[in-house]
Amino acid sequence: MNLLNLLPIEENLRNFFGYAAALSIGYIVLATIMLIFLKGPLSRLHGWLFGVETSEVVNEYFRFIANFKIAALILFVIPYIAIVLIAES
Repeated sequence: MNLLNLLPIEENLRNFFGYAAALSIGYIVLATIMLIFLKGPLSRLHGWLFGVETSEVVNEYFRFIANFKIAALILFVIPYIAIVLIAES
């Protein structure tokens, strides 16, 4: 008997974490592609807007992507995998 299948919200939670994980991963891929192809114009724009050196802006981009990746894994991907594994057993 699977206790999680008795809960009416199991499918909704699985869907929520699945879509949230997919959107987060998609955003990470989009941000990385934009950083690869538009690093120069974006770093100049953000450096000018925030008064930061261009080299520091590029470092902040990588720090942002790394932190977002960690947050997405902890908040969405790992709970999704856990719910799927629990529901299958």
